[in-house]
Amino acid sequence: MFPRRRTRPVPVGGVVVGGGAPIVVQAMTKTDTRDIRATVAEVRRLEKAGAEIVRLAVPDRAAASALRAIRKKTRTPLIADIHFDHRLALAALEAGVDGLRINPGNIGSRDKVREVVRAAAERGAPIRIGVNSGSLEKDVLARAGGATAEAMAESALRHVRILEELDFRLIKISLKASDIPRTLEAYRLLAGKVDYPFHAGITEAGRLLPGSVKSAAGLALLLAEGLADTVRVSLTAPAEKEVAVAWQVLQGLGVRARGVNFISCPTCGRCEVDMMALAARVEKAVGRIRVPLTVAVMGCTVNGPGEAKEADIGLACGRGSGVIFRKGKLLRRVPGGRMADELIAEALKLAAERSGEGA
Repeated sequence: MFPRRRTRPVPVGGVVVGGGAPIVVQAMTKTDTRDIRATVAEVRRLEKAGAEIVRLAVPDRAAASALRAIRKKTRTPLIADIHFDHRLALAALEAGVDGLRINPGNIGSRDKVREVVRAAAERGAPIRIGVNSGSLEKDVLARAGGATAEAMAESALRHVRILEELDFRLIKISLKASDIPRTLEAYRLLAGKVDYPFHAGITEAGRLLPGSVKSAAGLALLLAEGLADTVRVSLTAPAEKEVAVAWQVLQGLGVRARGVNFISCPTCGRCEVDMMALAARVEKAVGRIRVPLTVAVMGCTVNGPGEAKEADIGLACGRGSGVIFRKGKLLRRVPGGRMADELIAEALKLAAERSGEGA
């Protein structure tokens, strides 16, 4: 992987984005923000799933009014997503949100933008310039001949200059399209022109399986080139699933670790156990572990023992029994009917030990 791009640090509540800080996982609520109870419940679920920043849509005054109560009942830094009406941005800041996602060019006159910038600066609240290929300015589209990567980068720079002219530097930027090539190229084009942190993702990626694959492929390329400081996976699926996919991508690339890195073999004609059922049971049971831990469930004697030894806790299955390894050392052989239970017990035991070490 390439080194991370050098950026200035931007604080969002108690979380730092950019400046060499760990890559941050972000989510967006799918509830109606005006429904305080439902939105608070969703934010809490996202906190539990591992979201470190949560964004909420603020389409009208009622939604803006709900933010104060939501802020009081949640811990995670909250971002208000606002378009067209600068008064909603002011109300959101007054309600105590930790940051804004706006495009300065679409919330009104320069005086209105100045008013929002002044309020954000007073509260130390950053502004994310969120460029989307589906909502670029008409003159930019005309010059570029469409919603190209060049058009996205130009639009971002236009909005950045508006904020910079008002002496505001608490800026994050996103450049999102629903396809990977345009998204990647847009970030590449902008990377050498600004030192603000990038919020990265593939927008409108799709439903759970295809959207996860597309998001993983896109984020892997962006992360490999050091072009992401905070990420969001955008799926037509529950928001907690988006957070889970984001963490899986970061963990798979070795960028960050949270919870269990679960390894299981795909099975083949040599396998003599019901690997799909066994793996599903173990993965579900260890899913509540939050400390970094690698757990392996392997189905045969070819690669099984080696892969199991490499894991923190591993199981290599054979006919009628299996062997459990802990940190490369053979613990014991267990009968087939006890393999799942004993592997889970060992994983939970090691997780408890590691959790105690960090206490």
